[in-house]
Amino acid sequence: MKKMASLLLAASLGLSMLAGCGADGGDKKDGANLKVGVILIGDETETYTKAHMDGIRAAAEKLGIPSENLEWKTRVQESEACFDAAKALVADKCDLVISNSYGHQDFMVEAAEQFEDVTFVAMTGDYAAISGLDNFYNAFTNVYESRYVSGVVAGMKIAELDAEGKIPADGKDADGNVKIGYVGAYPYAEVVSGYTAFFLGIQSVYPNVVMDVQYTDEWFDVQKEAAAADVLLKRGCVIIGQHADSTGAPDVVEKAWQNGDVAYSVGYNMSMLDVAPDAALTSATNDWVAYYTELFTAVMEGKEVPQDWAKGYSDSAVSITKLGPNVAEGTAEKVAEVEKAIKDGKLHVFDTSKFTVNGQTITENDAMIDLSYMDYSTMTVVYQGETKSALTTKDGVTYFDESTLRSAPYFSLRIDGITELNAN
Repeated sequence: MKKMASLLLAASLGLSMLAGCGADGGDKKDGANLKVGVILIGDETETYTKAHMDGIRAAAEKLGIPSENLEWKTRVQESEACFDAAKALVADKCDLVISNSYGHQDFMVEAAEQFEDVTFVAMTGDYAAISGLDNFYNAFTNVYESRYVSGVVAGMKIAELDAEGKIPADGKDADGNVKIGYVGAYPYAEVVSGYTAFFLGIQSVYPNVVMDVQYTDEWFDVQKEAAAADVLLKRGCVIIGQHADSTGAPDVVEKAWQNGDVAYSVGYNMSMLDVAPDAALTSATNDWVAYYTELFTAVMEGKEVPQDWAKGYSDSAVSITKLGPNVAEGTAEKVAEVEKAIKDGKLHVFDTSKFTVNGQTITENDAMIDLSYMDYSTMTVVYQGETKSALTTKDGVTYFDESTLRSAPYFSLRIDGITELNAN
C-alpha cells in the first residue's frame, strides 16, 4: 500500500455489489470480453508493483481473460496523471480500472464520479465504503500476518545465533537485548502495523530484542534503502527487515554477510535469494492472485464482494517466500505451526497481552479508530465516518483487530521496544 504524506484515517466497513462491468445484476461477461485497465505506481523492476502484475496475470489466465485484454499504465505518479490514465483506459473500452497506489485514490474517485458505468478499484485505499459511490472499491491484504510469520523466521535465527555464542558484542544493547533493524518507507499506519507485527513475531520466539526503524521517505529507492540498511548494520543490528520496495537493503546485508559480519535479511514482496543468496532468510509477501481472481469473477458473474476487501492466510492471500539456506534448524516446522494457528484463529498477531505502550497494556480508549476522511489542508471532513474500537475479545483473548473496520491498516500505536530513528 502506498501512503502519501497527507495520510488520512478514513473509510468504514461496507458491502455492496460491484457496479458497472456487469457486476450489479446487469449483463455478464466471459473472460474473452472483459477488458481490464491497470494503473501502476511502478513497473516490473519494483517489487510491490511486480507482485500486483503477477497476481493480475495469474488470475486472468485462470479465468480465461486473454493477455491482450490487460492494458497497463506503468510509472504513473500520484497526481493528475492518474486521472488522465484512467480516462485513457475508459476511452480504450476498459470495463474495470485498477490502481495500486494509495496516492492514486483521489484521482480514481474523480474518474469513478465521471464514468459511472465503469468499475474502479483503488488498491490499498481507505474510503470507498463511505464515498457514496457504488462503482468504487478498496482492497488490501492482511499482510501483517505474513510479516509476523517472517518475524518468527528471524526469531528462530536469532535464538540459534545466541545459543551458539555468535551474536557480536555490538549486536546487543546494554540490557542484553539483541538489536534488529527495519527499513521503512514512511511512518504511516501501514508501515507501523507491519513492523510491529514483524517485531512481535520475533519476540514470540526470542523475547529479548529491540528494534530500530530507519525511514527512507520513499516507497522505492534502491540507494536510500541501501543507505538505511547500512546505518542499521553499523548500529549493530543483526537482522534487517523491510517495508520498502527494492532489493537495496538485502544487497547491502548480503555484502556484509560476505564480509564475515553477522547479518541477515528479511525482505518484502518477493524472494530476495537472487540478490542475497546467503543472507536472505525469507520475505513477507502478498499473493494478489487471490483478490484478483475474486474481483474478476465478480465482474464476470455479478457476484457480491466487500467494498473493503482484506484477507490473509486463511484465504491464501498472504505468505512468506522460500526459506533461505541459512535459516535456523526447525524453522520450517515452526512456520507451519504458526501459520496453522493463524488460520485456525488461535493466534492473533496483535494480542494485547504481548505488548505494551509506555509500559501499559492498551485499553479501549487507545484503540478508537476515526474512520472519517479528512482533508487536512483545509481541515474539513470530506466523508464522515464512525469512530469504532479496534479491540476484540474472543475465547478470553483481547486483541487489536487489524483490517476489519476497513481494509487499509490502521494500527499506528508505537509499542515499547521499537525506536523510530528519523520519523518526521
